[in-house]
Amino acid sequence: MKDILILGIESSCDETAASVVKNGREVLSNAISSQIDIHTLYGGVVPEIASRKHIERINQVIKEGLSQAGVTLADIDAIAVTYGPGLVGALLVGVAEAKAIAFAAKKPLVGVHHIEGHISANYIENKELEPPFLCEIISGGHTHLVIVKDYGEFEILGRTRDDAAGEAFDKVARAVGLGYPGGPKIDKTAKEGDPFAIEFPRAHLEDSYDFSFSGLKSAVLNYLNKCRMTGEEISVPDVAASFQQAVVDVLTDNALRAAKEYKADKLALAGGVASNSALRAAFKEKCEKAGIALYAPSPIYCTDNAAMIACAGYYEYMKGVRSGYDLNAVPNLKLGER
Repeated sequence: MKDILILGIESSCDETAASVVKNGREVLSNAISSQIDIHTLYGGVVPEIASRKHIERINQVIKEGLSQAGVTLADIDAIAVTYGPGLVGALLVGVAEAKAIAFAAKKPLVGVHHIEGHISANYIENKELEPPFLCEIISGGHTHLVIVKDYGEFEILGRTRDDAAGEAFDKVARAVGLGYPGGPKIDKTAKEGDPFAIEFPRAHLEDSYDFSFSGLKSAVLNYLNKCRMTGEEISVPDVAASFQQAVVDVLTDNALRAAKEYKADKLALAGGVASNSALRAAFKEKCEKAGIALYAPSPIYCTDNAAMIACAGYYEYMKGVRSGYDLNAVPNLKLGER
């Protein structure tokens, strides 16, 4: 059987990325240009700057992706690109580039859902993993708990009702003076703190697998304000560790509860927050106790990358999905929509 090579393009936030993946699971290249240093100056991602940087970098990143893989556009079977959800200006850069390449090289175009890409990152290093399985997607903009019924086919059990987990990490990191990006900085600082020093709330929504982190974020801000008003010393490591523990408890409890109800023996993690060390350790311990096989991508495949987009694109391509040249960026695209 002929090998299928997919060129993946990702530009939904502040990473410009291109990757060539063979047969949906073998990564031949994974070129990523990060903008973290620029956005750190502003304490978060500035959409206008992100879009401009994508325009500056995208051609070089795609050339690098093809070069690393040792292939040319002529060898590629299809172009897969993230078309939502994400920052509209950033998405448009990748979509416009993918359409131009597909048109010029006469290659099929496949639009990919960003969250579907995160889920598919699990296939890259776990060759034995196949649907159905339970997956929790935890990132800066999304917190979803889904059953992956088949490639590209999902049943959403729960999603965030307000702040996503990653968003809460960024806001709390800013509040305690750790800065951007919040996730890695809280993870590192929390290692020096006591996760049970401060009792922060855990939102467990009745008869629901939905998430809510807004109240937790507010509780941390209120705690900091109270300490400042009363002259109480603030231990940043303790705040970071206690906040992180509250997030970890909710994320693990919801996932394990769903696994039990739906009799899932496979649980996968996905998204940037899935690289958090405390979260991974807690899931490992709880899944071992419950006899559930745990899957999580390496940190490089948790954060935004194009290998996951090429992987998801491969399964869409094999199902016969093709996008027209009218493909547009859809910043609020829901999982399961096309």
